[in-house]
Amino acid sequence: MYKSNLLLLQTMVLGMFMYLPILHAGDVTSSQSYREALREMQSHQADSGKSRFSAEDRAVMEHSATALTQRMPDPGIKTGEHAPDFSLPNAYGKSVNLKRQLEHGPVILVFYRGAWCPFCNLHLRLLQENLAEFEHYGASLIAITPQKPDQSAAQIRKSGYPFEVLSDLDNRVMQAYRLYFEVDPALAAVYKKHGLDLSEYNGVGRNVLPVPGTFVIDRSSIVRAMHADTDYRQRMEPADIIAALQKIASHP
Repeated sequence: MYKSNLLLLQTMVLGMFMYLPILHAGDVTSSQSYREALREMQSHQADSGKSRFSAEDRAVMEHSATALTQRMPDPGIKTGEHAPDFSLPNAYGKSVNLKRQLEHGPVILVFYRGAWCPFCNLHLRLLQENLAEFEHYGASLIAITPQKPDQSAAQIRKSGYPFEVLSDLDNRVMQAYRLYFEVDPALAAVYKKHGLDLSEYNGVGRNVLPVPGTFVIDRSSIVRAMHADTDYRQRMEPADIIAALQKIASHP
């Protein structure tokens, strides 16, 4: 019963926050943890009104969340595994290759759902606020999403992201990192009914998403730290990323 109620709460949270605008500079403080920023965001929206989703909608969402947790109980490649190489287009059509990027230093690889996801926007903004600290250890940040490059370009213009945002248009990288899943048709229909058409972001027929995941990869392509959770609210803390980079620097 507790697990069921928790999943229902998660779906209601999505109903409260799905339509928030993309976060911009000044919306978070660089010293904040992700958990602190999440609590602050939720607190600011607590009085925004009741969920737009009907009981039937919430039942569909709860069923989908439960099924995904059962289908992917332990998502993502693990610490110590070799990170699969890839080449993907960035928001402006330029191909970016992981192996080549690793020649310059460690890579923080972040898979996110899309510009429509407020939890993703919150996490990316916090990571941006910590870029100088990441770069102190020679690391670069790369974000991967299933959305089309034009959607990413619009997101970059709004949020001023200085890091690469890549589009996994054939799902191969999400699959290689064991994060890929197809959104249940019933859930996709609920989203669309409430204004979120995934095909507008990802392309026709692509009701696909990654489980949000973060991987800290050293120059030899080994995953040194990771976080992935089917609860889309949960993200890797910037402090944990920095701790992993410190270990890489001290034990290259």
